[in-house]
Amino acid sequence: MARKVAKPPFTSESEEAQWWSRQEGRIADAFEKAATDGTLRRGTVARRISAIPPTTIRLDPADIVRARKQAEQRGLKYQTYIKMLLHEALQRRERAS
Repeated sequence: MARKVAKPPFTSESEEAQWWSRQEGRIADAFEKAATDGTLRRGTVARRISAIPPTTIRLDPADIVRARKQAEQRGLKYQTYIKMLLHEALQRRERAS
């Protein structure tokens, strides 16, 4: 398994983006190594988190359309974006209690 990259704390999204940009070579090397040794798979990290049970919820189609547009602007898959929004809302609600 590839060594996890230790991320420093960031003060802004811009600072984080710059840091990841500087890691490009390291990431490309890790990708090449995984491709060479046969450990490169689609969704490898996601499969390791199998302890998280899948959940089905019904959403208004108009909300899904909005979520898709907003997720695309951020370069995310819409399901990931919805999960992120839900997580943030739950955290805010918990802090407000």
